[in-house]
Amino acid sequence: MTDEDRFEMTTNAWLFPRGTLAEGPWQSVVGDAVPGWAHTGLRVAELEGELQLPAGPVERMVVPLAGSFSVSAGADRWELTGRASVFAGPTDACYIGVGTSVRIEGSGRVAVAEAPATASLPGSYLSQDEVPVEIRGAGRSTRQVHNLGVPGALAAQKLIVCEVITPAENWSSYPPHKHDEQTAHESELEEIYYFEAAPARGALAPAGSRPFGMFTAYASDARPIDTAARVETGDIALVPYGYHGPAAAAPGYDLYYLNVMAGPGSERAWRITDDPAHGWVRSSWDAQSPDIRLPYLSEETDA
Repeated sequence: MTDEDRFEMTTNAWLFPRGTLAEGPWQSVVGDAVPGWAHTGLRVAELEGELQLPAGPVERMVVPLAGSFSVSAGADRWELTGRASVFAGPTDACYIGVGTSVRIEGSGRVAVAEAPATASLPGSYLSQDEVPVEIRGAGRSTRQVHNLGVPGALAAQKLIVCEVITPAENWSSYPPHKHDEQTAHESELEEIYYFEAAPARGALAPAGSRPFGMFTAYASDARPIDTAARVETGDIALVPYGYHGPAAAAPGYDLYYLNVMAGPGSERAWRITDDPAHGWVRSSWDAQSPDIRLPYLSEETDA
């Protein structure tokens, strides 16, 4: 195989523009139909009415992206207040255990994170006010993290779900890091990035603007991966292994992504290893202040 052949095989092979994973009523479906994908799943839909998912050997978390929804799962029913957009602060969410069918009713855009699981855990609900909100990093590496589907928030056997808001011109998922082997210091986890982008708060963007960000992933060992892409609303990047980051918000545009992670290990944990060429950047944050634009807790210009 020539270097050119390898480049063509691997460059952006794990990037799926909006609509390329469409399935039935779902705008995007990530699951075992994607070659080489085994431990995580994601469904995204523009909903005006009702969607149903059958019972199966998967656990699920329902995350409103925009709008409000009623979720029925077995004997449980939750009213998810949701939000106007992903840039309006955290949302409430719910967890549905294995072997439970789901009905989602409402209007807006909704995401369903999934992972194959075996433990029968009860369904649960997390209100917006209970979502742990973290301002991570400093300077141009400041971002806002909603830890809604992590240990200590929503219980699960495998699923780890969080959201990240990166204001215009900032970088997140940085320094580049990996979680592709099981060690005392690292977890083996697949990861899904679902992106949205919008004009930055206060920006007077014209009607024809196309909000976007940039995302990269690259090899940490002999397994080839090379993602270097412009990402827009609805695009999905998969990280089966390798270093990933940064996710960079372009000037004039804020960037959001929903992360879904799970792996083959028995422990539900997120442990990472920085790329040693860039890990030193973390220590530079000690001398910088967090970006004063964050947190974003509403749609108002001044949060």
